[in-house]
Amino acid sequence: MKKHNIIHVILTGGVGSRLWPLSRKSQPKQYLEIFDGKSLFELTVDRNRDIVDEVIVVGNTDNCNLSKAILDKKNIPYLDIVESTPRNTAAAIAFAAFAADPEDILIVTPMDHIIEGKEQYDIAVADAISKAKEGNIVTFGIVPTKPETGYGYIEAKGENVLSFREKPNLETAKSFIAKKNFLWNSGMFCFKAGVLLDELKHFQPKVYKRAKKVWEHSENGKLDLELSLEIPSISVDYAVMERSKKIKVIHSQFLWSDLGSFESVYDYLLSKGHPVDEHGNMVIGVQNYTAFIGMKNTILVATENANLVLQKEYSQDVKDLYNELENQHSELLN
Repeated sequence: MKKHNIIHVILTGGVGSRLWPLSRKSQPKQYLEIFDGKSLFELTVDRNRDIVDEVIVVGNTDNCNLSKAILDKKNIPYLDIVESTPRNTAAAIAFAAFAADPEDILIVTPMDHIIEGKEQYDIAVADAISKAKEGNIVTFGIVPTKPETGYGYIEAKGENVLSFREKPNLETAKSFIAKKNFLWNSGMFCFKAGVLLDELKHFQPKVYKRAKKVWEHSENGKLDLELSLEIPSISVDYAVMERSKKIKVIHSQFLWSDLGSFESVYDYLLSKGHPVDEHGNMVIGVQNYTAFIGMKNTILVATENANLVLQKEYSQDVKDLYNELENQHSELLN
């Protein structure tokens, strides 16, 4: 009887615009070695290394090259699927599923998360694999610790999903926490490759058909640009998760943070003993003596050719600055 593999699919998309100027197009946040000397990508690989048989990396040319350097250094065999243009997560996951055997179990993870509590993580993944073998599509819900407005939520009844909710305002987030049956949506999934593709074919036949065509015309994992542009750009949440009757959610107890802003990086670094002054001001990226006068909860981010000073509470607004620089075709984004 053929042994079916457990495959770790790592989605490497995104440039981390909310973490500019640390995060650049040539060195996105996922590859910054600012987490005890490791990058988020390396931490993601290490976390799953003893669980899986294979690794598939999906992303653009730059990200695949950065991933390659780390995987080669660790002597981990992998398949890289190089997207010629981003077509969102439904297509990215479909490519990985087409590359696998239909009975293979895929564990799909983004790589911009900090996860702590390896024992709890391994328990959640083992549970997910068990449910996936039964033909379910499993999503990982994180038991929330506070009313967070930066995350999507899953409304659950036991292991069944009642609804997916977009990022809420503070009042709504507080009501979710009070109800005690809402989980943070981690964006991590586990399923048989064939099951996911069947559901995608049923709910989004155009995405399925065009992604299949792109995969069939790929060369050594490199995807054709012209054909790729024909794929509708749709998230896997919208394409499958919010529609399928095969979804199960795991109430995960491990510590999880989506490092999508300087506020979350600040909180993480603070928990690791990174220095702040008596008013909560923090310096990231430079060792020079820095003094803050008349400021509280301010973050100074210093790089070779750009500095950023911001109030911690305004971390989400960095994206607006990034977009402004992008409109100016600024070299500072590269």
